[in-house]
Amino acid sequence: MTELIPAPRSAVAGSGEVRLTRHSRLCSDTGTENVGQWLGAALRQATGLPLREGHEPADAEGGIRLRLGPGLGREEYRLVSDGNGVLIEGGSAAGVFWGAQTLRQLLGPEAYRRAPLDRDRAWTVPYLTIEDAPRLRWRGLMLDVARHFMSKEGVLRYLDLMAAHKLNVFHFHLTDDQGWRIEIKRHPRLTGTGSWRARTKTGHRASPLWEDKPHGGYYTQDDIREIVAYAAERHITVVPEIDVPGHSQAAIAAYPELGNTDVIDTTALSVWDTWGINPNVLAPTDSTLRFYEGVFEEVLGLFPSEFVHVGGDECPKDQWRRSGTAQARIRELGLVDEDGLQSWFIGHFDTWLAERGRRLIGWDEILEGGQAEGAAVSSWRGYAGGIAAARAGHDVVMCPEQQVYLDHRQDPGPEEPVPIGWVRTLEDVYRFEPVPPELTPEEARHVLGTQANLWTEVMEDPARVDYQAFPRLVAFAEVAWSTLPPSAERDFAGFERRMAAHYRRLDALGVAYRPPTGPLPWQQRPGVLGRPIDGLPPTR
Repeated sequence: MTELIPAPRSAVAGSGEVRLTRHSRLCSDTGTENVGQWLGAALRQATGLPLREGHEPADAEGGIRLRLGPGLGREEYRLVSDGNGVLIEGGSAAGVFWGAQTLRQLLGPEAYRRAPLDRDRAWTVPYLTIEDAPRLRWRGLMLDVARHFMSKEGVLRYLDLMAAHKLNVFHFHLTDDQGWRIEIKRHPRLTGTGSWRARTKTGHRASPLWEDKPHGGYYTQDDIREIVAYAAERHITVVPEIDVPGHSQAAIAAYPELGNTDVIDTTALSVWDTWGINPNVLAPTDSTLRFYEGVFEEVLGLFPSEFVHVGGDECPKDQWRRSGTAQARIRELGLVDEDGLQSWFIGHFDTWLAERGRRLIGWDEILEGGQAEGAAVSSWRGYAGGIAAARAGHDVVMCPEQQVYLDHRQDPGPEEPVPIGWVRTLEDVYRFEPVPPELTPEEARHVLGTQANLWTEVMEDPARVDYQAFPRLVAFAEVAWSTLPPSAERDFAGFERRMAAHYRRLDALGVAYRPPTGPLPWQQRPGVLGRPIDGLPPTR
């Protein structure tokens, strides 16, 4: 019971245990049928037990019963294991689902396998009562598939890993300078040209090493529908990101007229093969707006999420300063400077999305030049952007680079593969506080939640993504879900004890995590240049 992650709000032990047998049934009351289907499938393959469907409450005696519980919050659940079996109640199907994830942990690491190791073993749940609910509404993971493409099956696997840790927002970074990963039917060259590059920088952009073979891939619209449906079954919302007006060289390579043609020869551009901040940004023209309206129309048809992410970060203004077209637009709109031009660009899509019942969210650079009225902010450059946005009445997702960028290195040792950024250990992530204490209670209500980010420039395959994400994503999940003491008072030693059991769950799931003792030989990347930053990161 004490090995649960994330830590539940309340857990009271009883005396005895429920034993699941070949006669045990799984009874799903009205409103919980989909959770029952998921739980039954997961447990049947792991245990080999039939867990036949029950239709009456009595059928679940000695088995598992799922039902909606009046008075519980939407994601809140109550799990009771006693002489009648296991009862999971939730305020909605989402709450029941999170309770089912807790039940899976209680059954032991083997409950995460896809086939039974021993058909004769006993499957038991200790008598107990757990009452639990999340602290934050937005408990997210951002996965960058533009720098290194991840197959559809790999994405589905990450949705399962998120669900196992009670994370509920998947921020899907689909476009960047290095690749366009989503099919847009009215603009086929976005994937025909923009989804692959001729070669790839190996390591940091200062590295002399290259992988001299094409890299690419994209998701068809049917792939996207499958991913969104798969996520919804696990009560995860998928928030797509289509980057504008920076990080757009892949789109410009496919459609050169999108770029600043009066400044550079955009027909000479190809999909970018290295990393860093790219100078080639979208032209602030009406035709560019119409093009991306067409893109977003198709995106809205695929993603039912409330929020749509438009990037807005790292948009150099040099080309706009030299562009007669951009300068004419600044004068026409009565803007002060190029920052105002970016604000106008973002504001256009804020209004456009709002008219269609959606909300724009962008990185904290969208605050520069004046923030769009209804926009929310992903605060990545530290806490300052999020604090400013919350004080101005805008919703915020806290994801400061210094704390929860999981592409940053986990240890200062020389064996750490392709070391990027500051050292962020498992303990550092566990002590991360997503709600800035300097906010008033009213301002803090604008903090929707928090998100960990995985940028994949130096993650060439799913095993490298696993290594950077785990085990730190486990600590992050507890921070996002559980109501913990202030950072300095958190029981990290207790968390490490629970992690000893959780590593066995990760093993059963096939996660290539970083071991506590350091990287295994095949996880190292000797001779590949990184970009380590010395010292401690800023706290604000």
